[in-house]
Amino acid sequence: MVVDAWRRLVGGKSSIMGSCRGEPEMKPASAEPEEADRPDTRDYLPPPDSSAGNHPSPKLLLLHDLLDVSSALNEAAGAIVDDSFTRCFKSNTPEPWNWNIYLFPLWCFGVLVRYLILFPARVVILAMGHIIFFSSFFSVHFLLQRQQVLRRKIQRFLAELLCCFYVASWTGVIKYHGPLPSLRPNQVFVANHTSMIDFIILEQVTPFAVTMQKHPGWVGVLQNFILETVGGICFNRGEVKDREVMGEKLKNHVEGSDNNPLLIFPEGTCVNNQYSVMFKKGAFELDCAICPVAIKYNKIFVDAFWNSKKQSFTKHLVRLMTSWAVVCDVWYLEPQTRRPDETPIEFSERVRDIICARAGLKKVPWDGYLKHSRPGPKLRERKQQSYAESILQLLEK
Repeated sequence: MVVDAWRRLVGGKSSIMGSCRGEPEMKPASAEPEEADRPDTRDYLPPPDSSAGNHPSPKLLLLHDLLDVSSALNEAAGAIVDDSFTRCFKSNTPEPWNWNIYLFPLWCFGVLVRYLILFPARVVILAMGHIIFFSSFFSVHFLLQRQQVLRRKIQRFLAELLCCFYVASWTGVIKYHGPLPSLRPNQVFVANHTSMIDFIILEQVTPFAVTMQKHPGWVGVLQNFILETVGGICFNRGEVKDREVMGEKLKNHVEGSDNNPLLIFPEGTCVNNQYSVMFKKGAFELDCAICPVAIKYNKIFVDAFWNSKKQSFTKHLVRLMTSWAVVCDVWYLEPQTRRPDETPIEFSERVRDIICARAGLKKVPWDGYLKHSRPGPKLRERKQQSYAESILQLLEK
């Protein structure tokens, strides 16, 4: 109803909402993402009537004045026209088939193959992986209590092996570009985030220690075993105490010489692999090298985006296991260090530019945590103050 009212207000354009379909266009890192992604609401206003002497009608003049009162109103109108935040978390709608008499039997045959042949076989593969992992994990845990170093090496191998079983259960076709990470102190790997399977894809070749949001159910149980094995750090974004101690935990882990390389997803939430939201600055405040990792999924066979607000990880996993394959490219990029005159936020944006340029992602100026919570009171107060000042300036004229 809001969109319909806006269409009537600006002159009844037939279609003004943006679309998420297709791959985003590559833009140079020097371009301003905020300005490029923000629509100009004046473009959607009808041109002035030439018969009226090139003078806009009172209604159009009132609309222009209304939008010029405050940037907050202009941003709100732009969000109605083209909401770039919501588009970051939309799943890609499958393209409709060109149905005809010879494609329909092929489609039915494909469904039978995926659900009656591939899916049962993949369930068996995944079940075997869990049996091997847990039986070996508990055996090593209790039998090698006095040999800590050997136990850790075997448990790291078991974690990588379990991730390999997961990738095999999707018929994963993963291509890695660049040198694989090595065990070195004072380095942190940061990557864009599409799904929890990002960690699985990276973990199957390198025993990363990851920072991860706590999950309930069987995912949480598996999290505890794997994170204990690789030295990961769990947190709960809803608890202030967890966020306060995260910085100290990250610093201690990075300084350890025998710890696994630390992997962080600084976006803090899953994005649909077409956009990139703002990076959290915690990883970029550490005095260490930042190693960017770009992940790009091929959506021809399946969309790997996990919309955690609409489906559980179990349903997401079943969708992957009933698809033809998960095709993905992973790029390990050149390490970056913070410049002397660079703030942590500027450093994070520079690293985000590198990842977006390599993976073909579009930068947007949004905080991904807004997906889980409403804007804070400070942000609302700033907008209210800005709007009040704009009204006062207009009244003084």
